[in-house]
Amino acid sequence: MRYSIHPKTGEKFSILGYGCMRFSRKGGSIDQEKAEQELIYAIQHGVNYFDTAYIYPGNEVALGKFLSKGWRSKVNIATKVPHYKIKTLADLEKIFSEELARLQTNYIDFYLMHMLPGVETWERLKSLGVLTWLEQKKSEGAIRYLGFSYHGGTHNFKALIDAYDWDFCQIQYNYVDEFAQAGKEGLQYAYSKHIPVMIMEPLKGGRLANRLPEQAIAAFRASGKQRTPAEWGLRWLWAQKEVFLVLSGMNHMEQLEENLNIASIPQSEMLEESDYLYFSKATEAIRKASKIDCSACGYCMPCPAGVDIPVCFRCYNNLYAEGWYIGFKEYLMCTTLKPTLTSASQCIGCGRCEQHCPQGLPIRENLKKVRKKMETPLYHLVKHGARLLFKF
Repeated sequence: MRYSIHPKTGEKFSILGYGCMRFSRKGGSIDQEKAEQELIYAIQHGVNYFDTAYIYPGNEVALGKFLSKGWRSKVNIATKVPHYKIKTLADLEKIFSEELARLQTNYIDFYLMHMLPGVETWERLKSLGVLTWLEQKKSEGAIRYLGFSYHGGTHNFKALIDAYDWDFCQIQYNYVDEFAQAGKEGLQYAYSKHIPVMIMEPLKGGRLANRLPEQAIAAFRASGKQRTPAEWGLRWLWAQKEVFLVLSGMNHMEQLEENLNIASIPQSEMLEESDYLYFSKATEAIRKASKIDCSACGYCMPCPAGVDIPVCFRCYNNLYAEGWYIGFKEYLMCTTLKPTLTSASQCIGCGRCEQHCPQGLPIRENLKKVRKKMETPLYHLVKHGARLLFKF
């Protein structure tokens, strides 16, 4: 395992961070036993940074149960407060206390303003006394590092970086999103200010690992190098000196082992100059195949009407990337052949999902596209027959 050194404190952090949002689930809840086996393996192999958030269902509680078994001193916890829930300082105090209780700890190593959109929101929080409160918590040792996560454009990101002496920040960044959101320009700007940048969505919710269109796979295969799509994506990130740490949502031991192996490679050996040609060709193929640029982060969920938005978009994209039959079959199985429908046609157009989408996607319009493409007369025929057969 390689480590990055924090410029302010000299403390070392593994370049591979554990994204707890994607813990395996069983029967609608987190598979605690499986998650703990994977967490132990990660720690034993050098991972010391674990990321969660207040709004991830059951996530902080699951991590807290694990850490209470003697692991707390071996890890750094990063969690987040949803800024939109803070109307008064009492709200912040309540959320923070709840997070400490869930995580079964008396301090948070890395505390983030979750999805901070820009300076205007930061100024609103400061006017409530939030900054003074946070700095007081730092002085007491209840918070060690203060930062923010971000999903907006480059201009607002740079303004936020300049708005405070942050200890770190977190952005979405991968070879497809090199010039999207904060992007490479934002990454380099933060680095120039000596602010460590943690990377989320390095593989776009798994799309760059196991859901690449065949043309993109062929582009990488043409290199003659025996690398998985996930390895290509992670090498691209760790080849950049500005990347402090990469968060990966690992919920299979095979993923964990592969990522740990890649994280041990010296930075100078991550990529050769010729490799960037294959990234260019793969990116072009991905953009041609993807109709909806959803990373499956799940921030839009739960939908009040029960729509499984990430699944609807995944099936729609798969229809174009992998063929009509695969996309249609997956849509039926994942949204329709179940007691409660979660298909696109359940959308009531309330727009709640769009308020939380970090990608800024027009979710309601996209769901209309999904419904039009997927819910054909054949779909309704199969749906009706299957629901009669299975007595849904």
